Amino acid sequence: PDLTGHEKFGLGNVKYNISRIHVTAVELPSASISLLPGSGIKLVIGNASLTIDMNWNIRTWMFKDSGRGTVHISKVFVIAIFSTPLDNTGPTSISLTSCRTTSGDIDIKLNGKS
Repeated sequence: PDLTGHEKFGLGNVKYNISRIHVTAVELPSASISLLPGSGIKLVIGNASLTIDMNWNIRTWMFKDSGRGTVHISKVFVIAIFSTPLDNTGPTSISLTSCRTTSGDIDIKLNGKS
């Protein structure tokens, strides 16, 4: 979905809109899944990266600008624990018990008219 909002800076408001958000690349060089006896599944993703392309525009009382942008997030680490109840009363269900995510570097490039 698009991201729209406004922030107050100094002498006025900045209105922004980020649209046409597309994930263009995902790299998972290190990922593993292991069983946790009696409780569920552990997912570990290390050193992952993600690239996102988007359109953006901003407007203030003094100027407005718009263009295309790219966000590259790298050194992403995720540890997620899923519980898997093992009863025979219905369909198998999986629920997220815990999740921890960190990212190392974020590179943002905005190309606009100004």
